[in-house]
Amino acid sequence: MKDELEKIAKEKQKWQDRCVRPALKRFNREKNPTRFYTPLDLPEFDFLERVGFPGEYPFTAGTYPFFPYQSGLTGTAHIPQAPGLARAGRYSGYGTAEDYRDYHKQMQALGAKSGPNIAFDLPTQLGYDSDSTMSLGEVGRVGVAVDTLRDFEVIYEAFTGGMDIDRIASNWTINAPANIIIAMYVALAEKRGIGIEKLRATPQNDILKEFLARGAYIFPPRPSMKMLRDSMLFITRHLPNCNILSIGGYHMREAGATREQDLAFSMSIGAAYLKEGVNAGLDIDSFAPKFTFNVFGGSMEFYKEIAFQRAVRRMWAKIIKEQFGAKDQRSMLLRAPQGAHVGCISTTLQRPLNNLTRTVVGAMAGAMAGGPPNVWPPYDEPLGLGWSLEANQLSEDGMRILQLEARICDVIDPFAGSYFMESLTNEIEEAGWEEFHKIEEMGGTVAAIENGYMQRKIADGAYERQKRIENGEDLIVGVNCFTGEHELNVTTTRLVSHPYDPEKRELAEERQLEVLKKVKRSRDNNKVLSLLRDLKTAARREEENLIPRLVECVKEYATIQEMCDVLREVFGEYKPS
Repeated sequence: MKDELEKIAKEKQKWQDRCVRPALKRFNREKNPTRFYTPLDLPEFDFLERVGFPGEYPFTAGTYPFFPYQSGLTGTAHIPQAPGLARAGRYSGYGTAEDYRDYHKQMQALGAKSGPNIAFDLPTQLGYDSDSTMSLGEVGRVGVAVDTLRDFEVIYEAFTGGMDIDRIASNWTINAPANIIIAMYVALAEKRGIGIEKLRATPQNDILKEFLARGAYIFPPRPSMKMLRDSMLFITRHLPNCNILSIGGYHMREAGATREQDLAFSMSIGAAYLKEGVNAGLDIDSFAPKFTFNVFGGSMEFYKEIAFQRAVRRMWAKIIKEQFGAKDQRSMLLRAPQGAHVGCISTTLQRPLNNLTRTVVGAMAGAMAGGPPNVWPPYDEPLGLGWSLEANQLSEDGMRILQLEARICDVIDPFAGSYFMESLTNEIEEAGWEEFHKIEEMGGTVAAIENGYMQRKIADGAYERQKRIENGEDLIVGVNCFTGEHELNVTTTRLVSHPYDPEKRELAEERQLEVLKKVKRSRDNNKVLSLLRDLKTAARREEENLIPRLVECVKEYATIQEMCDVLREVFGEYKPS
C-alpha cells in the first residue's frame, strides 16, 4: 500500500506539471479552482470501521438498510411515509382551535391521511394565555392558540373514527411548556376512553436550543432540564409508542451557527439529554430509541451537506455506544424525517420561483446522503406564514419525480468509499468532535449556555455570514448577482385560496378571548385553584414528576399561563445576560 501511494504521489506531481500548470497559465489563474481527490487523501481507510453497511453501526451509509419511504404523499410535506408507520404530516397551525380543526378537515378532503404537526402561536409557546397583555397582537398569528384542554379537544375533532388518536401520530412544535401539551394529550385520550399506551406522538421538547436560537424559553436552563427529565421518565414508563423529543440543529444554523457548530452543538445537546436520563436511573437502551432529530441545518453547498449527514449519523452512534455504553443498535439510530436540505435561510424573497430549483438541489443531496428526497421548503417560504397549495403541490411533485421518475433512491449512499466524500465526511466529523470536546470540558451544554459561549459563537457566525453576502464572497442569484434590468422576475398565478384564511387569522384574537372567558366562567375555579396550589408544592420537590399533576390541572381546564405562572414562581424566569 505504501509503495502504491508513493507511485500515485509521483504521478500526481507529473500531472500538475504537464497538465494543470499550462491550463492555469492559459486561463490566467493563480491556483486550481477545483480539487481532484485520490487515495492520497484517504490513507489507511477501513471501510467496515468508517462506513459499514446501511442500517448497521456506525450508520455512515444510512440509518436503515434500505429506503422504505414514499416522499411527496398528499399533505405530508417533508415527512416521508411508509406502510406500517403512523407519522404526522405537514407542519401547520394558525388562528383559533376551530380554524385549525377546519384546516385539517379541508386537507383531509383533499386527500391528507396523516396526523397533525402542530405549530403553536407565540403566546402558547411562551406560556402566556391569549388574554395576557403579553399576547396582544400575537394570538393565532404564527400558529394556533391553545389556552386550555378545550382548545386541544376542538383541534382533535378533526381526528376521529379511522383517524382517532390511537391510529395517527401527532407532532407538537413546543418546548418550554411541552409537558403541559403531553398532559393534554393524555387527558384527551382518557376522555375518549383510549389507553395512553396506544398514543403515538413526538413533542419537540428540545429546550436547550431555545436558549441558543429560537428564544422560546420560560425557565432557566437547570429547571428546564428538570422538566425534560419529567417527560423523559413519564414517556419511557407510560407512553411506549411516543418519542421523548426531537432535537434540531436547524434553528441554530439558521441563527448563524456554522455547519461544524451545528454538528457539535446538536451532539452536545443530545448528550446532555442522555445524561439527564441516565442520572434519573433509566437504562440507556430503554429511552435512547425514543430520541429523534427534527432536522439539522442546511445550505446550498451540495457536497458538504451530504458529508454532514454521513458524519452526524456516525458521530451520534459513537456517542451512544462509546460514551453511554448502549448495547442495542436501535439506541444508536439517528432517526430524522429530513436529511440534507438547503434550509429556509437559502430561500430568497427576490425571484422566489428560483427557490424551487434550490430545494430540488437540496432534495438531491438528501437522497445522495442516504435519506429522503425532500423538496423543502415550498418555494413561497419567504413570502409569508403558511405555504400556498400551489407551492405545496410543486414540492410534493418534485419529490415524486425524483423518487419515481429519476429513481434517485434506488441506490443508498452512492458516494460510499469515494476518496472525496469519505475525506470530506472525516473532515467535518473531526471539526465537530473538536468543538464537542471543548463544550464538554466547560461542563457540557448547560454550562456553555450559562457562560454565553454557544450564544456568542452563533452570533459571530451570523455576522460573518451576512458580511460575506454583502461583500459578494457568497453569491446568491437574484440577490447580490444577476440583478440587472434585463433579468425577469417570473411569478405564478396563485388562483387557489390560501389554506390559512386571512380574515379568520385577523379575527382570531377577538374570538379566542371570548372562548377563554367562557371556559373560565364554566369551570370549577375553586378546584382549579386547589390543584394549582398542589402543583406549586410539588414543583418545590426536585424528585417529584409533575406530569401527573399537570394532567389533573388540564382536566379541570386550568390554563397554560396559570400552570406556567405557578412554575415561574418556583423555578424563576430565564433572563439572558
